[in-house]
Amino acid sequence: MVIYLPGQSSKESVALDELTPREIVQELDKHVIGQAAAKKAVAIALRNRIRRQKLDPEMAEEVMPKNILMMGPTGVGKTEVARRLAKLANSPFIKIEATKFTEVGYVGRDVDSMIRDLVEVAIDMLREEKLDQVAERAESNAEERMLDILMPPQQEGEESSSVEKTREKLRGQLREGKLDDRMVDIEVRERNMPVEIVTNTGVEEMDINLRDMLPGLFGGKNRRRKMRVAEGLDYLISEEEQKLIDMDHVTRQAVERVEQSGIVFLDEMDKIAGREGGRGPDVSREGVQRDILPIVEGTTVSTRYGMVRTDHILFIAAGAFHVAKPSDLIPELQGRFPIRVEMKPLTTGDFFRILTEPKNALIKQYIALMDTEGIHLKFTDEAISEIAAVATQVNEDTENIGARRLHTIMERVLEEISFEGPDLKKKTVTIDPAYVKKRLADIARDQDLSRYIL
Repeated sequence: MVIYLPGQSSKESVALDELTPREIVQELDKHVIGQAAAKKAVAIALRNRIRRQKLDPEMAEEVMPKNILMMGPTGVGKTEVARRLAKLANSPFIKIEATKFTEVGYVGRDVDSMIRDLVEVAIDMLREEKLDQVAERAESNAEERMLDILMPPQQEGEESSSVEKTREKLRGQLREGKLDDRMVDIEVRERNMPVEIVTNTGVEEMDINLRDMLPGLFGGKNRRRKMRVAEGLDYLISEEEQKLIDMDHVTRQAVERVEQSGIVFLDEMDKIAGREGGRGPDVSREGVQRDILPIVEGTTVSTRYGMVRTDHILFIAAGAFHVAKPSDLIPELQGRFPIRVEMKPLTTGDFFRILTEPKNALIKQYIALMDTEGIHLKFTDEAISEIAAVATQVNEDTENIGARRLHTIMERVLEEISFEGPDLKKKTVTIDPAYVKKRLADIARDQDLSRYIL
């Protein structure tokens, strides 16, 4: 299976199965700053997946994924590393908080639901891929159908060449958007009624089409609706796309992709790390661990699209583990996460790089946002260093929330400019250290105030 990196054409990109672990880390470096150990671990896990696909089927079946446990404070990039890895590998990815499963039947969810949700993600991914492949044909078919609607009825004795000429003239006007506001009658199909079936595992939505079962009661007729040509063309394109996509094939491929390359990110694992103490929440925590265990070990989950095996899904667990330790997890679950990675707290230098280096860096985001109103925002390196230093200081003095602190501080620094933006006479604004200090001085100096505001 050859998968090309997202956002690149096959001519200029490198196939995923040609990427070495070092190159995988380089790709992750474009989006996530630091955390070399975590990147190395996930790169090896991804490369082992590619290696496994090249084995003979009998051996491949025996090679289990090496699940990863990430330990580190909030905001250091645990989720981002896993999310970017899934995007790079074009793998179905889902993030789940382990605490969702506490007290199932009261406020929690059935543990199997994470696999059902992962299948839904995979189906959406594959549907989008197929839509890209059929988009041109769908547009062409929809255009022909719209021309059939727009064409005046053929007069008796009218030559076919004259009809064709009229059709081509209408086609030109349609493509130029000259007919967009004309009203037309289009036959639209009434939507299916999804039904929720309550089972012993919770509420499972089943797409049962009652119109097929009881046509007399629901009447399966299409109805005509008046709409603008532009709106009608969009509707016809979506209808043609659905006709061109074989959803049974998409479903089969989605289930296979989940089984072979799915990634589940289990967050907040430290919150369920507790041994049975006889009463109270500890019992619930161990119960959740025992519920998660078979999914991670490898089991078969029933979904509306068929049975899904979890043996080769990669599980990445994460948690701060400030109070609880990985050794507080039940031994069976500990054994299913053989790779342990400690995430390092972020330094001032890391904050500077987070603000400037990634493709979607925070500074770049704010410059682009203000540019929409004609304001050219400029940051000096010294100003960015000052923002990074304040973030480090506030994290040390209050709660360490990692890179998330930068969002709060950046909002505070740029609050006035964002508010006054549309009315500013001076369209070029330079943010220097003096401006940063002026906006943050009072708050940073008063620790009680910074606890509330930063």
